[in-house]
Amino acid sequence: MSMSRTSGSGGARERLVVIGGDAAGMSAASQARRLRGPDELEIVAFERGHFTSYSACGIPYWVGGDVSERDRLIARTPEEHRKRAIDLRMRTEVTEIDVAGARVRSRELDTGAEAWTSYDRLVIATGARPIRPDLPGADAPGVHGVQTLDDGQALLDTLAATEGRRAVVVGAGYIGVEMAEALINRGYQVTVVNRGKEPMSTLDPDMGRLVHTAMEGLGITMVDDAAVTSFLTGDGGGRVRAVVTEDATYPADVVVLGIGVRPETTLARAAGLPLGEHGGLLTDLAMRVRGHENIWAGGDCVEVLDLVSGRERHIALGTHANKHGQVIGSNVADGYATFPGVVGTAVSKVCDLEIARTGLREKDARRAGLQFETVTIESTSRAGYYPNAALMTVKMLAERRTGRLLGVQIVGREGAAKRVDIAAVALTAGMTVEQMTTLDLGYAPPFSPVWDPVLVAARKAVAKVRHGAP
Repeated sequence: MSMSRTSGSGGARERLVVIGGDAAGMSAASQARRLRGPDELEIVAFERGHFTSYSACGIPYWVGGDVSERDRLIARTPEEHRKRAIDLRMRTEVTEIDVAGARVRSRELDTGAEAWTSYDRLVIATGARPIRPDLPGADAPGVHGVQTLDDGQALLDTLAATEGRRAVVVGAGYIGVEMAEALINRGYQVTVVNRGKEPMSTLDPDMGRLVHTAMEGLGITMVDDAAVTSFLTGDGGGRVRAVVTEDATYPADVVVLGIGVRPETTLARAAGLPLGEHGGLLTDLAMRVRGHENIWAGGDCVEVLDLVSGRERHIALGTHANKHGQVIGSNVADGYATFPGVVGTAVSKVCDLEIARTGLREKDARRAGLQFETVTIESTSRAGYYPNAALMTVKMLAERRTGRLLGVQIVGREGAAKRVDIAAVALTAGMTVEQMTTLDLGYAPPFSPVWDPVLVAARKAVAKVRHGAP
């Protein structure tokens, strides 16, 4: 085993080591390089995959054919990073963090060669891992998780080699509904098997029911409140041929897992670094790992502060990961930046149905000990008389008596999802629903009714919270 040693402790140049070559890790490396040149800061980054700095969020749209080719999802190649004096080591996995010795052990996946690399400053950006159920057949050929570009390519290879046109998606969260759309676009008969009572558990069940109805209208077979018990395999290589639940068997030529992700903190846990109740690394506002002056963490492997509930949450989104990277890069380069927290904004779609949410669901508010009121309204994306005005449903949660906005969920057609940004800003600012009713939003018949749907919901909420009505 070889040893790579830094001159940071004895010379002018320090070494930054980054574990993970996607959004948070390479954003941190790039920002640090912008602030400190190679003569001041050596940067070594490890990535175990074949790709770096890519949009994982775009994978369903590449699989579905909306994005024509894989490389369009790549923001910066390894070669481009190396031209900026970042020593990026691809297909190299970090297997151990030695906190006391300020070093990491790595292994080249193609050769098996191992080495220790010491650091002055360390960034952990190990991302999240898809949840793969511990069930018979879960690792069979034809059962795919979709988290990385390598995963997306493997799924496309399976689709190209498979004659049958029956697909089963297990799970109905963001990845599940997006992959259902991708497979519909490719001409598959799609069944979605979901453990929850309704799809999209990030919504309240009444809003999830709207998603269920719309997905069935698109020709997708929805199976809710169903627990998968096994994956049946057949002869000829043991490929998957069906998904089995407690009540039925669903034939499948390909299976996509969309059950969700967990923080990938195996290394951090082994190194004794602090983890939260969701398994993510805990950091301060500067994204420094709590209790460790020379270690930072960001992206899908950390927990973040929910500004509405005041609790820590795990939210795996590229928007947060890139912001974390910018903050970390500034701080490791002796600048200053903070990441105050999130309100939990997310949007998605399945075919022409748009789905959006921000803030707290009803069960989140109850868990936080909040008393609240809810209102649900139907409105249109444009003035009702304007051509192609599309219906949308808006649900709003507000704190009882005070009227503080707690959350908004929107399900509708064109023009629905991005309206959630109004609520995201209001949540971040701590606004009440009464204050929201006075917002000076843009209006013209092609874009909105005179009263925007979000403001219609706010007006209705005002009346409820004033009286604390049950």
